[in-house]
Amino acid sequence: MCLAIASRELPCELVCLADRNLLAERAKRLGLSVELRDYDAPLAPRRHEPGTLLVEHHPLAVPSTPGHLDTANARYVLDLLDRATDGASAGEFSAVVTAPVHKSVIADSGVPFTGHTEYLAARTHTPLPVMMLASKAMRVALATTHLPLKDVSAAITIDSLCNIVAIVHNDLQKWWGIANPRIAVCGLNPHAGESGHLGDEEIRVIGPAIELLKERGIRVSGPLPADTAFVPRILADFDAVLAMYHDQGLPVIKHAGFDTAVNITLGLPILRTSVDHGTALDLAGTGRADPSSLLSAIELAIELSA
Repeated sequence: MCLAIASRELPCELVCLADRNLLAERAKRLGLSVELRDYDAPLAPRRHEPGTLLVEHHPLAVPSTPGHLDTANARYVLDLLDRATDGASAGEFSAVVTAPVHKSVIADSGVPFTGHTEYLAARTHTPLPVMMLASKAMRVALATTHLPLKDVSAAITIDSLCNIVAIVHNDLQKWWGIANPRIAVCGLNPHAGESGHLGDEEIRVIGPAIELLKERGIRVSGPLPADTAFVPRILADFDAVLAMYHDQGLPVIKHAGFDTAVNITLGLPILRTSVDHGTALDLAGTGRADPSSLLSAIELAIELSA
């Protein structure tokens, strides 16, 4: 996908952290004419030139075969994340745009790994990262991320919801320039608990958190039934929606715009965006992978960093 993006017009300097030899081999395999240039950090930033790609060479631990996972390269993937994060923290990079990673192969290598969000938070000493997917149609943040459904209820507390909504509020101001954001909060249960008949988390946790947030001057509404919170006329009243768990909010935004939705981690001291999809191993090395989401992630990083 990085090779496909190289042909585009972009108003930034685009730096690819990768194995240069791998990129050259894939370009040859796919018949892509891309001039790979060495990235030299001390130079003044340059505008991306279509048909070229700045590469900071990081050699793979073992050769890569398209579509095949290898735990020997797991540490390599994390080293790239470390380099990008450290560079952004030092001001060398304005933003970090991450490609998808395969979580299980990293975990199988012996490194505890649940996803980019949690890993980058640990690297930047961020106590509470918040995952948000953003598109032109909506912004959806998550109260919990990569948890089994059976663990979601216990993970949601009044304090955690207050802290998460505060981060969403602050980053909507910081990155999107929204002076007084409006945030909708979904309930956890069907019909937002139906007054306690279908679950009491809305009464015990979500409702009290919303009242505390209102007292602090944050424009927050809910708990809203998740099956109607994403109706266009409801969405029109809000700048973001907070879903209680991964598959409550993300299927909606991915259905609305799978090719254009962007994953952004809120609460970090750096700007990080990413694609909204997985690794698609069956498409690796075929040239049929759609780079639209990666392009959207780059464009959003450019927009927000400006």
